[in-house]
Amino acid sequence: MKCPFCGAIDTQVIDSRVNEEGDSIRRRRRCPSCDKRFTTYETAELRMPQVVKQNGTREEFDRAKVRTSFMRALHKRPVPTEFVDQAIERIAQKVLSLGEREVPSRQMGEMVMHELYKLDKVAYIRFASVYRSFQDVDDFRDVIRDLDK
Repeated sequence: MKCPFCGAIDTQVIDSRVNEEGDSIRRRRRCPSCDKRFTTYETAELRMPQVVKQNGTREEFDRAKVRTSFMRALHKRPVPTEFVDQAIERIAQKVLSLGEREVPSRQMGEMVMHELYKLDKVAYIRFASVYRSFQDVDDFRDVIRDLDK
């Protein structure tokens, strides 16, 4: 760590302590060049991957967009908001645990469909009809038939 006072490149860690929440470390440092002391904080930076859309464009993972997808599919359905929040959190954790810098939008859509399947079958069919671009009634029948299995 570079000294903020004299700009020396090497500094020594005198003391390290984890904060109460356990999500950051406070380090007391000393510069051997100018003998001044200073404090640094270290935290983990969790960066969500970018979503690669069908046309090749990239955008940041956006929980609000995932929520909008859920709310459209669940419109006027009896699903508590807390269940939706939990489903969105599971998707975000799954995306984060992939450890990738980019995630295809197709994969995101499949994750949303999986969560909707568990929450509400009607919402699942609504989302699938748009997501998979159903062309006629036979497409709906096929999905409903798969639900009955």
